[in-house]
Order: sequence, then structure tokens, then C-alpha cells
Amino acid sequence: MGLVVQKFGGTSVGSAERILHVAERVIEERNRGNDVVVVVSAMGKTTDSLVTLASEINPKPSKREMDVLLSTGEQITISLLSMALQAKGVDAISYTGWQAGIETEDVHGNARIVKIQTEKVQEQLQQGKVVVVAGFQGVTDTGDITTLGRGGSDTTAVAIAAALKADKCDIYTDVTGVFTTDPRFVKSARKLLAISYDEMLELANLGAGVLHPRAVEYAKNYQVPLVVRSSMEQEEGTIIEEEVSMEQNLVVRGVAFEDNITSVTVFGLRNPLTSLSTIFTTLASHHINVDIIIQSLTNDQLTNLSFSIKDSDLEETLNVLEENKAELGYDKVTSEQGLAKVSIVGSGMISNPGVAADMFKVLSQEKIIIKMVSTSEIKVSTVIEKEKMVKAVEILHDAFELSKLPVHV
Repeated sequence: MGLVVQKFGGTSVGSAERILHVAERVIEERNRGNDVVVVVSAMGKTTDSLVTLASEINPKPSKREMDVLLSTGEQITISLLSMALQAKGVDAISYTGWQAGIETEDVHGNARIVKIQTEKVQEQLQQGKVVVVAGFQGVTDTGDITTLGRGGSDTTAVAIAAALKADKCDIYTDVTGVFTTDPRFVKSARKLLAISYDEMLELANLGAGVLHPRAVEYAKNYQVPLVVRSSMEQEEGTIIEEEVSMEQNLVVRGVAFEDNITSVTVFGLRNPLTSLSTIFTTLASHHINVDIIIQSLTNDQLTNLSFSIKDSDLEETLNVLEENKAELGYDKVTSEQGLAKVSIVGSGMISNPGVAADMFKVLSQEKIIIKMVSTSEIKVSTVIEKEKMVKAVEILHDAFELSKLPVHV
């Protein structure tokens, strides 16, 4: 008899009918002889509705009270799913995040899990019950409710699986697995049977929305086998684990992309030794995530610095740079919007030199201008014009023969 943690997202539990369907999926796992812990998100757009309601009451609510409010969404789901299981003859009990022993740091809106006290959950499992846990939430050591930020339910599920030493963690979602790229944009996208933690982490960080990076990172650190699968269809999903056999000797396993990218360039930095650290430390203190960074030296021995950010961070970035202009000592700042980031990912790049060159050649043949580049052992990212993004993804997907993979169902 094994232990399986199942996670169902907001779409999967978006109505009474879907909650009853989820109950059937839980019962199927029980009938295989496994103990089951279920982690759920709030129903459908519940969280968005709560955020809107809060803004009508107070345009600038405190983060603490927002956490108290938003945590109620998952509480609705856990109670309804427990009722659905009980109605089908399965003994089940619902736990909020704090009842399940999930302790977090004292940060509201984006807390990290510090530890999980598993005694209560284990006691209920030993009594033969299905334990239904609210995702996305926890409690500080002083008793304040916290939420875990975007993708928090995924993180909850993986963390609980790690704490309980579960045999696996199934992430049920509205797609049938992890694809070579987004099938909504590229019809020839193929579902992968398996992918490594490192590859999935890169894809998640680079725009693939199927899993949150923090959940993948947690799974890798604690060696929790993940399976991404459909909550609606009876299909084999994608296994995410440490070592993956090269599927048809793939060098590149996926193409990720995201739009709404802005390039910022700071001209004429006088003292790059100190100004670089000051710029990025200051931006980090304002929670501005800087991605690709390019530094160049001018003929006058001054430094120009370019970096990419999300469009939504542009105004605050420019304000931060202006407020610190005297300390940083630069001439001017410019920005370019209307950009996108397109990346290729694959552990096969480590032993296959020339992959980046192949990528650049393919893009140049289609007259797609590369404005910025970033590389690691298993990925190459390029910043290009947003209007060329889908075209770039399509041609790279074909160039690295991902469209030739068999269709897995």
C-alpha cells in the first residue's frame, strides 16, 4: 500500500459537477490500494472575485487581512470535496493549511513554507480517511494566516508529499501533461512522457505555465516524483524526475516563450564596480526581477548596461533608477517595449556544442533580429520583437525536430 498526494487546481474544482468528478478520481486512486492526501485550490475564479471585493471595500488593504480573506477560497473547496467523498461512501476529513501543520515564514502574500507538522494528517490516514488539505496557505509561528503566492497550491502539494515521504505527487490540471511547447499556439506540439527536474524548472521559469517554479524546485530538492496529468481525461501524463532517458535522443526538449518583456539600458555608468551591484541590489529590494543582463564598455571607458524586465515593472524601475541617479552616476536611461523572450531547453545541450549557433541561424534565416541573449548549460534564451514571437517558436520547434515526436495519449 502506497501513499499518493493528488493536487487539483481551480479549473478542476470549478463547479459542483467538477468537484464530484474529482471525488471519483480520488476514489480511483484509493481503489488501487493507496492512501490519498488531496490538495485543492479555490473554485474557478473565486480568488479573483475576493480580490475585486476587497478593492471595493478598501483600495489599499493590508496584506495580513488579504491573506485572511483569500485563504477562505480553498476552505470552501476542501469542505465540498470532503462532502462529495462522504456522499460516495468514502471517509474523508478536510484540513485548512494551518490545521494540516503547514508553518510558513512571516511574510504575507508570498510566504515560503518553513516546515510541516504531519502528525494530524498521518493520524487520519492511519484511520483509513482521505485527507483533503487547502492549498496556497499556512500559518506563522505566531498564529497569523499566510498565503504562498502564485502557484501556491502546487507548492503545498509537493511540500506535503515530501514531508509524508509519499510515493508520488500527481498534479491534475486542464492539460494532459507537459508539452514540447504550448499547444494553443503550435499545433504540432507533442506531449512528453518524461522530463527532468532541471529541464522543467527552466521551462517553468521561462514562461511554461503548467507548473510553478517553486513547486518544481521543492520536488527536486526532496526528490519527489511528480506527474502532470489531466483531471478530465484518462490519459497518461508526464513524469518529472531526476534522470530521464533521452526521448529519441532529443537535444532540445522544449521551447518556452513569454511576451510583455521590456529592455532597459543605462548609459554612461562611471564606476561599474560599485554601480552594478547598487543597481541590482536596489531593484531587488523593490521586488523587481531582472533577467537577461548585457554589459558593454564604451570608447570613453564608460559602461553601458542593458537588462530585461517585465512590462509591468517598467515604471517602478525607471523611478528607482532616477531616485538613485546621483549615487549610480550615469548619463541617461532608455527603454524598449514590445519585446518577447523565446527559449530552448534541453539537458542534451551539455554534450552537444553548437546548439545556440543552430538557434541563431534558424532565427536569422527568418530575418528575426535577436536583441539580447542569455545561456546556461541547458537553455538558450533570446529577446526578440513580440510580433515575431509565435513565428520564432514554430520554426525552432520544427528545426529541433520536436514536431516529429510521436503523439502520446
